[in-house]
Amino acid sequence: MDYKKRAEELTELLNRYNYEYYVLNQSSVSDAEFDRLMQELMMIENEHPELKSPVSPTQRVGGMVQDEFQKITHQRMMLSLANAFNEDDLRDFDRKIRDVIGDEDVSYMCELKIDGLGMSLVYNKKLQYAATRGDGTVGEDVTSNVITIRSVPTQINLEGEYEIRGEVFMAKKTLEELNKVREENGEPLFANARNAAAGSVRQLDSKIAASRNLDAFWYYVVNAKDFGIRYHSDALNMADKLGFKTNHERRLVKGIDQVLGYIEEYTQKRPSLPYDIDGIVIKVDDMSLYDKIGYTAKTPKWAIAYKFPPEEVVTKLKDIIFTVGRTGKITPNAVLEPVRVQGSTVQRATLHNEDFITEKGLMIGDYVVLRKAGDVIPEVVRPVKEKRTGLEVPFEMITNCPDCGMPLVRKDAMHFCLNPECPSKMIESIIHFASKNAMDIEGLGEKVSEQLFNQGFITSISDIYLLHNHRDEIISMDGWQAKSVDNLLDAIEASKHNSVERLLFGLGIKEVGAKMAKSLSRIYSDLDSLSKATEEELLSLPDVGPVLAESLTKWFKNEKNMALLETLRGLGLNFSFLGSTSKAASSYFSGKTCVLTGTLDSMGRKEASDILENLGAKVTGSVSKATDVVIAGHDAGSKLDKAQSLGITVINESEFLELIK
Repeated sequence: MDYKKRAEELTELLNRYNYEYYVLNQSSVSDAEFDRLMQELMMIENEHPELKSPVSPTQRVGGMVQDEFQKITHQRMMLSLANAFNEDDLRDFDRKIRDVIGDEDVSYMCELKIDGLGMSLVYNKKLQYAATRGDGTVGEDVTSNVITIRSVPTQINLEGEYEIRGEVFMAKKTLEELNKVREENGEPLFANARNAAAGSVRQLDSKIAASRNLDAFWYYVVNAKDFGIRYHSDALNMADKLGFKTNHERRLVKGIDQVLGYIEEYTQKRPSLPYDIDGIVIKVDDMSLYDKIGYTAKTPKWAIAYKFPPEEVVTKLKDIIFTVGRTGKITPNAVLEPVRVQGSTVQRATLHNEDFITEKGLMIGDYVVLRKAGDVIPEVVRPVKEKRTGLEVPFEMITNCPDCGMPLVRKDAMHFCLNPECPSKMIESIIHFASKNAMDIEGLGEKVSEQLFNQGFITSISDIYLLHNHRDEIISMDGWQAKSVDNLLDAIEASKHNSVERLLFGLGIKEVGAKMAKSLSRIYSDLDSLSKATEEELLSLPDVGPVLAESLTKWFKNEKNMALLETLRGLGLNFSFLGSTSKAASSYFSGKTCVLTGTLDSMGRKEASDILENLGAKVTGSVSKATDVVIAGHDAGSKLDKAQSLGITVINESEFLELIK
């Protein structure tokens, strides 16, 4: 038997039957016949491993376990959409479109805004990768989980690179069934379908993702013009023919009045849909007009998302409690009678500050109107005064820190605890320092930080790097074993080698966010150079204003802060900005578009990508004519073949390590 040919035949059959069942909701074969063909393909792949493909139909059941998700730099940025909240916003959007293109009745495609997780698929006949939106520029490679979604084609009958974007979601019925099982097993329930979908896609074990029965709708062909397609509606029709599941509730309309009619219709239909939607997306159908209509820094001007008015519920304000942030800011929080709002149970909501509570006239014991701002964050809207009984208690702002007891200081509308030794501030600073966007110390999350702080093992940031002195004591604590302690200590040790932009963000300097820390790393070669910068010098930099310049210089003038830095330096933390302009400018990779393929022995793909980006390179997920360099590790596959066919420079791991020295 020609096993290669038979494997190809079986793959084609199984892919067709998957499409019929999961996209068309029909089937031309029995379940028994489908299972028989699947077993035959699995047997061939087991006996001939060289025939097994990462996107084979056999991989839809999952089974791949990863240590972490690799980063993918989107070849074209995944933009978000501007929001419209009412008819005036929509008519203003339409007027601006007509002013640009001079057409009185614009053709718009109206589509349901699926409440799920944004995803991008890239094909070159076969699926190359599936990536999350991430920050719009860099997402995560979740291919092993996305191919477990039976409606997603693993290959398409089309030559050339093809990128399509959409939304991975969980149906309402699937969520109900999943939560029923979780309840029986004593596991916490998923708050809503979106959280369940997002959590499932980001499982490191693809078997778990496969068990969640996810689905997806695809709504935008990024490079449609490469295939001679001018209209968005035609691109969606083509996607249908290629085997993608698109949402057929979409409608091509003429003019803004028909848009409003569509919105009114689906506002009424929303509760009866088998999946969650949180709005309607309106796009100009003629894609040749997109560049003319233009873009803002973050959103296209040719599309907009109408957001449904937030659902409002009434519940009781049982109490107001106070929390202390890492900067010492005191935040009042509402303790509420538990209530369901848009698919999740809410028991807490921030009340921001004293003025917010006073302006709304809130009293403890009030019944209050609650909603989710942006469908996400619980927000107390107003008290229901007509339900008052006279037993309500007026709100009074506290005058002392709820943790350390020191007097509070009011600045603008906020109250602050200025005690540098306040325990709550220290715990929050430790949690922030170890967080993903800062030093990314896996295993040192909120609960563990609090536990180790309360035991006296970590009372400051520098104590994190002395935690190995308490190894045996931690092992003896409930919930800890030698393996888990050693994993934490290894993660702490590894964090010493992070680029210092992470350290800069982790220090919690007021006004210095992760993006600003990275921006500063492009200009200064190390932390010492930054610490000597004057306010005038900082003000000359892009995106640095007076508040940030003052905050930075004030922090570096503080003796305790400088002593902390010297302690961290002595503990072996890296103080050099790996991505400084001087290093990037002299790097071989500066300005080059690079692709990583295969496995590197010396580091993970995420670390390699970070190094390349810090040296001025752009890292993408697939090979094209625009690629300058391919770094090939062990078991490099189709990307290496394509690079060689295109005559692109290929370097191995040892050459890569030499170039990044």
